Parts: sequence; structure tokens; C-alpha cells
Amino acid sequence: MSIDWARVEQQLDQDGCAVLRSLLNPDACDSISALYPRSEPFRSQVIMARHGFGRGEYKYFRYPLPDLVARLRKALYPRLVPIANRWHERMGLPNRFPQDHEDFLALCHAAGQQRPTPLLLQYGPQDYNCLHQDLYGECVFPLQVAILLSDPGEDFTGGEFVLTEQRPRMQSRPQVIDLRKGDGVIFAVSQRPVKGTRGDYRVTMRHGVSRLHSGKRHTLGIIFHDAL
Repeated sequence: MSIDWARVEQQLDQDGCAVLRSLLNPDACDSISALYPRSEPFRSQVIMARHGFGRGEYKYFRYPLPDLVARLRKALYPRLVPIANRWHERMGLPNRFPQDHEDFLALCHAAGQQRPTPLLLQYGPQDYNCLHQDLYGECVFPLQVAILLSDPGEDFTGGEFVLTEQRPRMQSRPQVIDLRKGDGVIFAVSQRPVKGTRGDYRVTMRHGVSRLHSGKRHTLGIIFHDAL
């Protein structure tokens, strides 16, 4: 597929998120969703209600990642590095990110973050995901990607992807992101820069999923930093 990365960068600067339409075809979505009942591709399972995260569950992949997941992570990272480095410069943060994802993972592993973070999420009726940030240590890449693997209106109802941003001395701004099966959304992990009258300032981002009314929803999460 062809992605207009100039448009993506503009959208990320404007809203803190950008949608990649038809990032995966339906067969690829189904093949990843079909992994969920299996145990061997995963290192751990989280039942959200046990931790106050919401309702639903997810599993973290183990290394080596499934081929499609590994290829997505490797292909998307270098496209996002220039944006990530520019954001850090605008926010006055010292870290800069190498162009190659393997070099970035080496930095994560040197900091003790050695566990893979790509994950597969599963929601059923009445499940939801509370607003949160995917931070797994001091080494954090500021952008991540979620890919909807199920068909809204056919496989499930409800379950919208939600982003909020908290600007200084202002009320939180919500965004509901319209996704179809195979669409990906790039979004800020924790903070992003916003241009103000006195220069750039930081806003805090959180993401979640609204309550499902019916059916089953699967999502693939691509996080570029590894976990402690």
C-alpha cells in the first residue's frame, strides 16, 4: 500500500494521531486474530479486570515475534523516527532515536527493558479499556500503532478507539477515532508538543476503548520499546 507520510506527519502534529487506511488486508487480520487462542506465540496474558484496567484481556507476544508482526514493527519504526526526534526537540527532551529499530532495541535492552511489547487484545460484550499510557520503563518511543482486526458493525458493535489530551490549565479534549477492519492508527504514547503563543508546550495523551455492546473485537498493538 502507498502511505502519504507527509499527510501522516501533518495529522500527528495537529491531532496527536493519524489513521492508516487498509494497513492490513482482511486475510492478514484474520490470521493474526486466529493466534489468540494459542499459547505458544505469547509470553503472558493479562485479564484487565484483575488489575483495574477495564474489562477484556490481552496477550503479549514472545520473541521471535510472528513474521507479520515483526515486519510491521520494523517497517513502521524508521518512518516514525524523524517525527519522534522532532517532537523530542520541540519538547526540550534530550533523547534522540536511532534510525534502525534494532539499534533502538539495543538501547532498551541495555536499560533492562528486554521483554517484547507487541500485543493482541480481545474484547467481548461489555468489555472496555480504561484510558492509559503504555509505558514500560525509562526508554520510551513516543509513538505507537494499533490495528483493528475485526469488522465494526459485523463482528462487534460499540468498542470505539478513544484518545484524550490534557492541555495545561484546560479541560481534556476527547477524540473518537473511526476505524475499519485493517485500519491502523498511529498515536502519541504519552506526550506530544503543541505550538502555543509562547512557543511549544507539552500535552499529555491517553488512549482506551469504549464499552462493547455486542460481538468480539481483536486489536494488534505495535509498541516500539520493550518492557522491563
